[in-house]
Amino acid sequence: MQVEAQRVKIVDGGKLVIPASMRRQLGIGTGDTVLVDVDNGELRVRSVTRAIERARAILRKHIPEGTGLADELIADRRREAERE
Repeated sequence: MQVEAQRVKIVDGGKLVIPASMRRQLGIGTGDTVLVDVDNGELRVRSVTRAIERARAILRKHIPEGTGLADELIADRRREAERE
């Protein structure tokens, strides 16, 4: 469900109040940390959870099915330790 653009004001200290409907759509609440960046002159706000999900999806495209990166890292570190 796409929430339509809404006008909001910037208040003292540069604070921006995100409307409740948009916070619900983003899955963020009071006290949550969000990622904010500027993309082509537009302010973009993402939940940390969403950003992590997106990063994982990007990585999955480059990792063969059934490959465990943690296991590979541990094995690599063990090989390095054996060489020392």
